[in-house]
Amino acid sequence: MANNNRAEARVRRHARVRKNLAGTADRPRLSVFRSLSEIYAQIIDDQQGATLVSASSVDKDLRDELKGKNKSEQAKLVGEAVAKRAKSKGIEAVVFDRGGFLYTGRVKALADGARAGGLQF
Repeated sequence: MANNNRAEARVRRHARVRKNLAGTADRPRLSVFRSLSEIYAQIIDDQQGATLVSASSVDKDLRDELKGKNKSEQAKLVGEAVAKRAKSKGIEAVVFDRGGFLYTGRVKALADGARAGGLQF
């Protein structure tokens, strides 16, 4: 255990959660990935193996809106954007997949933004 680094530990946590969590057509999975500088969110139907909706802090549509904001504020705006895009595709409820990251900081801000945008989870 001592030899594993943080990234490997996150991957192991994610695998442990994912064995009990799957997105369906009725309730797709909202998957979050957080890098040091960016945050990404996808809504995935695991039965089809397809990404239905995505948003990130590197989207050209959001770039002007995110300028000058800190990373947590950017994450909240990304959450609102993914919720808006999901609502336009008729997606109301999702299963939240935090990707092995702790539910705090930017991951929590993204989830709060998605909830504020109208997604239920």
